[in-house]
Amino acid sequence: MSWPESRLLVQPRGGKTLVNLPTNFYTDEHSPVSRTVTIAKRRVVIRATPITYTFHFGDGDSLASSSPGRPHPNLDVTHTYASVDDVAVSLDTTYSGEYRIGDGDWTPMDVTLTIAGEEQGLAIVEALPQLVVR
Repeated sequence: MSWPESRLLVQPRGGKTLVNLPTNFYTDEHSPVSRTVTIAKRRVVIRATPITYTFHFGDGDSLASSSPGRPHPNLDVTHTYASVDDVAVSLDTTYSGEYRIGDGDWTPMDVTLTIAGEEQGLAIVEALPQLVVR
């Protein structure tokens, strides 16, 4: 049985951001996920709920948050890069779980599961002024 990784979204889009300005990070996949299995001829539903999102910014910094972040203009999870570089960013999602047998009550599980997200490249670039003659 597998659980999904959360898709990391970065703003600005396009794989580039500016040095010394906030970069926005979030995921839009933050709803509980359920799987149904049959054990001893009984239907068992297992539900995993995201409880922690760990944003890895690729420069040695990371942030663990209960928030999945939000898209612009509601900047909730941001990071400001201090130097020009190419980094690999990712998002790990930690799930808590619960199960129920048939239509019974939900029972919490005593363990959590962390799913590591796939790395994606991000170029931190510098904006340089340019004189344009018209």
